Amino acid sequence: MCELFAMCCRFPTDARSSLEAFARHGGLEGPHKDGWGLAYYADEDVRLVKEAEAASHSECVRFIHEHPFVSGVVISHIRKGTQGRLAMKNCQPFARELGGRMQVFAHNGDLDMARLRARMPLRRFHPVGDTDSEYAFCALLDRMRVPSPLHRRLAVVAQFAAALRDLGPANFIYADGDALFIHAHRRSQGGGRPPAPPGLHVLRRSCAPDQHVVLAASVPLTREQGWRALREGELLAIQSGAIVASLVPETANAL
Repeated sequence: MCELFAMCCRFPTDARSSLEAFARHGGLEGPHKDGWGLAYYADEDVRLVKEAEAASHSECVRFIHEHPFVSGVVISHIRKGTQGRLAMKNCQPFARELGGRMQVFAHNGDLDMARLRARMPLRRFHPVGDTDSEYAFCALLDRMRVPSPLHRRLAVVAQFAAALRDLGPANFIYADGDALFIHAHRRSQGGGRPPAPPGLHVLRRSCAPDQHVVLAASVPLTREQGWRALREGELLAIQSGAIVASLVPETANAL
């Protein structure tokens, strides 16, 4: 299965060390050799870079490392293809405009495409590639209404996540230009076993002066203490480096 990474911080910062560790999983320390992608917000727009090759051997990844950027929200994905051919159009993250804001989405899992199409027919948005992930992104955007307050957007994402969990592993990261949403489900834990929790982990950092950072990754990228495995079905909303809401299916209570 693929791997996900995201960063959200109070003040724009350099994600180079985290991205370097993450890229090593894309063919060097992991089997995810079928493509990679990076999206980060800058001046209310998104810079998106993707390649249909292993991140660990990419000259583009090396260029980004040697020419670092700063951003408040970063999303990255390394691909082990399960649906869709090896092509840039099937690499993630995916980006679209909605309501004057750039939306970014990345998914780790393997959804039942026939049931996905039947349950979530598309109206306004349509995929360019062949993956279940991009189709699911289009389905989510069809359901969003913007502008709307965070609690309403969170409710839409929660309903979408619940429907997706019934179709297969549904770990995803979604940014709407205002908030970053992290949803954890199940993923392959190795050994030929069926997908199981945890699907994602999060880490909160506080740095002087007044810098706050939340990192999310399929597997912890460092050995530092503080990484927390998200519960199955847990959904977080993050703004400016702070977790502002958390929903779990058992309670559906926002913090």
